Amino acid sequence: MTTAVSPARIAELLERTPRSSFVDGAFLGGTPALDVVDPATGRPLTQVVDADAPTVGLRALDAAAAAQEEWAATTSRERAEILQRAYTLCHERAEDLALLMTLEMGKPLAEARGEVVYGAEFLRWFAEEAVRAGGEFRRAPAADHAILTTVRPVGPVLAITPWNFPLSMGTRKIAPALAAGCTVVLKPASLTPLTSLALIQILADAGVPRGVVNAVVTSDSTGLSSTLMADPRLRKVSFTGSTGVGRTLLGQAAEHVLKASMELGGNAPFLVLPSADPAAALEAAVPAKFRNNGEACTAANRFYVHASVAEEFTAGLAERTKALQVGPGIAEGTTMGPMIEEKALEKIEELVADAVDRGAKVLAGGRRPTPEELPEGCEGGYYYLPTVLADVPLEARVHREEIFGPVAPITVMDDVDEMVRAANRTEFGLMSYVAGSDLAEVTSVAGRIESGMVAVNLGVASDAAAPFGGVKESGLGREGSHEGLDEYLEKTYMRLPL
Repeated sequence: MTTAVSPARIAELLERTPRSSFVDGAFLGGTPALDVVDPATGRPLTQVVDADAPTVGLRALDAAAAAQEEWAATTSRERAEILQRAYTLCHERAEDLALLMTLEMGKPLAEARGEVVYGAEFLRWFAEEAVRAGGEFRRAPAADHAILTTVRPVGPVLAITPWNFPLSMGTRKIAPALAAGCTVVLKPASLTPLTSLALIQILADAGVPRGVVNAVVTSDSTGLSSTLMADPRLRKVSFTGSTGVGRTLLGQAAEHVLKASMELGGNAPFLVLPSADPAAALEAAVPAKFRNNGEACTAANRFYVHASVAEEFTAGLAERTKALQVGPGIAEGTTMGPMIEEKALEKIEELVADAVDRGAKVLAGGRRPTPEELPEGCEGGYYYLPTVLADVPLEARVHREEIFGPVAPITVMDDVDEMVRAANRTEFGLMSYVAGSDLAEVTSVAGRIESGMVAVNLGVASDAAAPFGGVKESGLGREGSHEGLDEYLEKTYMRLPL
């Protein structure tokens, strides 16, 4: 296996990366016992300290609550400058951050570098937004008084992040919280804690005061969330993950009427319209489906292709899919890394088998690679060949369930209205994709799809300056843009005589 990174470099990076929870300005230390597994090999990379969730969680909330008043009283300029320093440090440490992500999550190193740029941008964006948060003064239209509105931070926040984008999911939650004047308890995914802990180190080095940002590394997610969300000092929860877990957290949030932001499951349709240029549609389809190993809530989950362009598009997608290079993310030339764990592979296999049993045809992939198809030393890794399925019936599970892997199911349709109905036939509504060259056709279709975001002739839509979030059971609230700051603020109205 030819890699872009030496074993000595990996060992040195792991040795100096923090491996325990961070509370009140310090890493707690302890005896590491929780494995962080390299999905490229199936073997442990290192171990981290598995915190006792209720005990360490309450210590973290104690610190956040104690720091809240003073942090809220800092000027927005001071908070902005700290975030700007953190942005600069992310870029200075970009190679470390990217390598950590690839090692613990599996994405190709080039994509991990891209996530550093994307994740750091939230720090810069909310550094700029911090100084723009404000209220409003206006006359009441029917009375001789003024309406004055002011904003203040909501208070201590529990931020729960997933494993698939371990840097950017942290910055997307922490940056607006800090910009608004909120303190934070971060719960990173136990599968990928190293990148989050490196981010915490960056925030500390950037000058975030003691207690303002805390992180609890634990395998007991339920114990942590239930303990903290039962405490009246916590005032907000922000979660990215499955809809099932989101429902549970919303139920817990209701007990204390916590402000809640939920970015939940997706089932993104990709519609290739009659006016689409198949070559341009393919340029968008490949990253929409296979970016981040297909492990993204925004990934194209099902393809509805008009019959007039189906043959060319389907053949082209199969050809491009077969050209993807499967292997460990640190290997030169890899364009498709491993899945995160064995359980993910088993779910993908179930979904593909269900589609094939119902009549779908495998045009590419459709199985795990053999040991001979993998680089030496990767036999225990969690790999699945990038897959294209044709003639997938609408009753197949891949149309209803989030795949979270490199499988592209294609269903051909003769009518655009039928394509829109199929796209909306789901409880999810996070992301959708539309490919077409007729402006009227594209805007009509995009306007009828029930999702919080629509990418037109593009395979990636995320941007720190844009509101990220879904409708229906894909979530509540928005992250990014100026709306992302509003999620961490409360508004007060004052009536003043004139």
